[in-house]
Amino acid sequence: MLDTLTGFAVVGVAIAIGWVVGRVDLLGPHARHVLGRLIFFVLSPFLLFTVLAHADATMLFSSLLPVSAIAAVAVIAAYALVARLWWRRPVGETLIGALAAGQVNSNNIGIPLSLYLLGGAAYPAPVVLMQLLVFTPVSLSILDAVTSDSVSVAKTLRRTATNPIIIGSLLGTLVSVFDVALPPIVMQPAQLIADAAVPVLLISYGISLHGQRVLGARGHRRDVILASALKLLVIPVVAWVVAQFVFGLSAHEVLIVVILAALPTAQNVFNYSQRYDVGETISRDTVFLTTLGCLPVLVLVMALLG
Repeated sequence: MLDTLTGFAVVGVAIAIGWVVGRVDLLGPHARHVLGRLIFFVLSPFLLFTVLAHADATMLFSSLLPVSAIAAVAVIAAYALVARLWWRRPVGETLIGALAAGQVNSNNIGIPLSLYLLGGAAYPAPVVLMQLLVFTPVSLSILDAVTSDSVSVAKTLRRTATNPIIIGSLLGTLVSVFDVALPPIVMQPAQLIADAAVPVLLISYGISLHGQRVLGARGHRRDVILASALKLLVIPVVAWVVAQFVFGLSAHEVLIVVILAALPTAQNVFNYSQRYDVGETISRDTVFLTTLGCLPVLVLVMALLG
């Protein structure tokens, strides 16, 4: 448990440093915009490439993948139905809220917590693969379409195919699947840049918290509450039901998928909302609430299933 708390403390310190940087205005008024573009176009692609390139190909396509996919899609669909059909939210805001409810932080929190709680860092790899090669292309295509002046299928496909995050994820997957042994002169510079992604992302997120109150923006409180409740409470239960009663996984595999489902909202969702200037309040507040709230949920999961 001490190791788990240490993992959360590391994340919390980086976010707190970002908040201080924002409070003293150390980087100027354009810091959030510049850091957001740096993360989206440079650091995240390298991080995702190295994570997937080092992943075990058999783990990438294990039985954990369909269970995690079903749980995530169920929660994303539930949020989208409420937000779009009942609350009449715009498509972009609905998408960001749905991703906040169903997309987990399988990388900068999932990997260390997987190591601390489950004994291995490779378990989040199927979730990383699903989110980056399925959710991300679809989501960014929709965001491209709803935020651009003119909608063109060819233009959307071209922007999706040239998206650096998608390219990095695809290349990393190919390296893993085909067991390509890249020389150190390739992997070490890539790893060096990748190592900067998580701290810069967390600092950027901390900067965005300065001057903001969680649940302080009127008109979007129920969006944040719904997304946080689905993320913290509903998706772990759905993952447990699907793993236990539909796929009949072993006790250890059930624990793995429930732990992964209980992880907080992915920081990438905030990065996407910041990049496209859509639903930033929803993603920021949901990331904050689920990052704080997932700790007691994880403790409960370990007590019940561990």
